Amino acid sequence: MTEIEQLRAQVDELEMKQAFQDQTIEELNQALTAQQFLIERMQVQMKFLVEKQKGSQTSNLADESEETPPPHY
Repeated sequence: MTEIEQLRAQVDELEMKQAFQDQTIEELNQALTAQQFLIERMQVQMKFLVEKQKGSQTSNLADESEETPPPHY
């Protein structure tokens, strides 16, 4: 194999590696974008649930003024 053929083979190999890396980077970017969208959606849902939980944290016990007196009174 001549020196030029060796260089050509090295260039070809580097071009294949670069193409593979470009594809991998694009796939990772798509996955990251999808994950970010999911995280944002989950944050909105979590905020909704926290607000809903805060609204439902009223005590199950009635206020003393609202309590009916026990039967022995």
